[in-house]
Amino acid sequence: MPGTLYIVGTPIGNLEDLSPRAARVLREAGVIAAEDTRSAKTLLAHADAHGAVNPARTIVSYFEGNEAGRAEELVAALAAGTSVAVISEAGMPGISDPGGRAVAAAIAAGARVEVIPGPSAALAALIGSGLPSDRFTFLGFPPREAGARQALFGTLRGETATMIFYEAPDRVRDTLVDLVAAFGADRRASLGRELTKIHEEHVRAPLGELARRYADTPPRGECTIVVAGGVAAAPAIDLEAEVRRLLASGLGPRDVAARLVVVTGKPRRHLYQLALSLARTEPALDED
Repeated sequence: MPGTLYIVGTPIGNLEDLSPRAARVLREAGVIAAEDTRSAKTLLAHADAHGAVNPARTIVSYFEGNEAGRAEELVAALAAGTSVAVISEAGMPGISDPGGRAVAAAIAAGARVEVIPGPSAALAALIGSGLPSDRFTFLGFPPREAGARQALFGTLRGETATMIFYEAPDRVRDTLVDLVAAFGADRRASLGRELTKIHEEHVRAPLGELARRYADTPPRGECTIVVAGGVAAAPAIDLEAEVRRLLASGLGPRDVAARLVVVTGKPRRHLYQLALSLARTEPALDED
């Protein structure tokens, strides 16, 4: 297939971070598939100032809502001999942004795929955090729904590698509260925001302190939360015994489920059903 699909990493804030190779590819590509066409025009104006532009270049939208259908159109362009460059609003396409389907479709069609490396908020925040970077796990955006988010954090209680999360400013407070519940208030962490921009900031503090800092006022700009891994695997929990203990303390089944979801990582519904079942048997146990 004569066309090449380019996955182009773009600046996450500072336009000076656009590499000369990335700028050249963007100038020469026949099609630019952009997550946000408005921000793409600003980026292309910066790239176009340094060389000749393909006069036949077109810009098309490529976002989560049209990713599946647009990927087929991009493959058709590749088959016709047109080079295609995919860019996200900021950072690396395919990393918490559209891009993966285009790559998979191009590979399946036998097209050449080239990745043009670029800035990464995850790596910038990791290095800026001062936390161990020899082993880390990138987890993208946590689930929006509280139960699913708490369950995810519960599965990570035994994680020993540094953990990296993306988060929107208006959800930072709730996410930090759930991280405290899962890992404890003293777990080392860092919140990076406005990375590579004028007001770049790395707030390095234990999770409990970060949760208090943003309890009432959300941070400005997109955020990356970095959390230190644990020193050892979390001990196994006797789930049934723990449910019985919490029920005996006066908690109802719903509260028991909410308490254990971040400790066990198990679905809230499963925990609720278990607590409800054991609560019904408690009187019989007491009579014995």
